[in-house]
Amino acid sequence: MLRPLEDMFHADQYPQLLIGMGVSDDAAVYKINDEVAIIQTLDFFTPVVDDAYDYGAIAATNAMSDIYAMGGEVTLALNICGFPQDLPPDIIGEILRGGAEKVAEAGGVIAGGHTVDAQEPMYGLSVMGLIHPDRVLTKGGARPGDALVLTKPLGVGIITTALKGQAADPSHVAGAVKSMKRLNRDAVRLIQQVGVRACTDVTGFALLGHAHEMAERSNARFHFHLDALPFLDGAKQYADDNLFPGGSCNNRDAYARWVDFPPNLSEEMQLLLFTPETSGGLLAAVPQKKLDVLTALFADENHPCWIIGEVVEGEGIKVA
Repeated sequence: MLRPLEDMFHADQYPQLLIGMGVSDDAAVYKINDEVAIIQTLDFFTPVVDDAYDYGAIAATNAMSDIYAMGGEVTLALNICGFPQDLPPDIIGEILRGGAEKVAEAGGVIAGGHTVDAQEPMYGLSVMGLIHPDRVLTKGGARPGDALVLTKPLGVGIITTALKGQAADPSHVAGAVKSMKRLNRDAVRLIQQVGVRACTDVTGFALLGHAHEMAERSNARFHFHLDALPFLDGAKQYADDNLFPGGSCNNRDAYARWVDFPPNLSEEMQLLLFTPETSGGLLAAVPQKKLDVLTALFADENHPCWIIGEVVEGEGIKVA
């Protein structure tokens, strides 16, 4: 579907377009001059939680995450809105307030947007960020020997699905909401201080889908340690209860051919690693010589991070 557009906007014709449709990355990057490049992205979705304010805040945090995945800072955002005509104005106001306060927390500004009638609520942002052209982070560039670092726990996708089925413990939902509302701004600031090989954020394609994109772009193999993977409270329980969203099976169908699991790993646990995340953390490939400095920086900021594996020679992904 995108091939005609790639031919129309070929990179050779637009040398200022540093990252576009020709590569699979988190956002577009356009070079303005030798000191400034624009990062542009957008994202929106239907509600993942019941509270209107939290929904707006999560959707905005998720949309801005691609700016941070590329290494930049948020500057400007526009609302993307689709609301039913009978949705009470105070609910819409809370959604917009939740998004606006997250943009303000990120140091950006909302300057407008666009609204259409829709059968169910949809909300998100078109976001612009800024970065020095030499500091852009991409999915490619991971090298054998690099450590794989994750900055948020996994599991929000299955917890919010359990919530929709009225099967979620409120404490589990609260933990998921807190994680989804946490900006990746501090994480990428710390990552940029030491420098990393490659970076992405873990969202709709799940840990294994986004990891595959990084591994493929880097011509390398990712090895994840199952015992090192962090999960939110409740995630494994709901996996055992088989409360998976449809996206889990879609991701498995798309990416399973590149993943090697241990023979004794349950099907539920495998599927959990294919389960979509919303507003997930950053996955970064960090040179070993910089790893101690990075983990110390995260500890000093009281910001969580987990060393979940390493990059090795080969292709695809191994979970062991």
